[in-house]
Amino acid sequence: PSAYLDIPALLAIAKEQGADAVHPGYGFLSERADFAQACAQAGVTFIGPTPEQLSLFGDKAAARALAQQCDVPVMPGSPAAVSLAEAQAFFAEQAKDGAGVMVKAIGGGGGRGMRAVARAEDLPAAYERCRSEARAAFGVDGVYVERLMTGARHIEVQILGDGGAGPIALGERECTLQRRFQKLVEIAPSPSLAQPLRERITRDALRMAAEIGYESLGTFEFLVDAASDSLPYVFIEANPRLQVEHTITEEVFGIDLVQAQIRIAAGDHLGELGLEVKGWMESAIE
Repeated sequence: PSAYLDIPALLAIAKEQGADAVHPGYGFLSERADFAQACAQAGVTFIGPTPEQLSLFGDKAAARALAQQCDVPVMPGSPAAVSLAEAQAFFAEQAKDGAGVMVKAIGGGGGRGMRAVARAEDLPAAYERCRSEARAAFGVDGVYVERLMTGARHIEVQILGDGGAGPIALGERECTLQRRFQKLVEIAPSPSLAQPLRERITRDALRMAAEIGYESLGTFEFLVDAASDSLPYVFIEANPRLQVEHTITEEVFGIDLVQAQIRIAAGDHLGELGLEVKGWMESAIE
């Protein structure tokens, strides 16, 4: 993947071809704040969130801190990147309750740099593997750890913002059926969420997005364990980019999300896209 991470070469091509904007796609540089900043310095519009927002959500531990600031529940976990010794100490604490841990890359996404660990003896290998995968795919090798929630359902809320304080939620998708953290089936809306829980999760995602004046597309992801009285759902991360599965939301809501993303990058606001904040919020939670 090295060619896809070569920022100077990509910007040189953009300038040579007379491009005034770059759409980063799904992965590789789509969540890299340094790429968005380099685009700005080269006079090329980055079609996506601001460098500051990419930096925030590119650090999964910082995203957890934002969630806590907004009173959004999170899974018990480390506040920053950890050493192997720190990961082992965290595992030992969770093991007291019979729980395992999830090792996750601080940067990146798409299932890369993630391993579920149920046995202490498996942790060193998982830790090194996650660091290696993250370094190769994203150029950032830090990892953090969270308590492992088994049997959870995976819910993601599609957010669209124009940089103001009123982002909108375009419903949610459920992607519980996965293999090696790669999504196999996406369903929108989720068939498993009770309406009160759907509203709580949607409002939590909107509150986090509004707190930072989110710009462009983003997906706020949650794990849901409706059987738990103490922790029925938790925020796990936000992907500040267009996702592969965006087409499912497009089918449900009848909106071209990529077109909306490009128009916002060109300076349009949600109202100019014909999206009334109140009306779409009501639709998202009906």
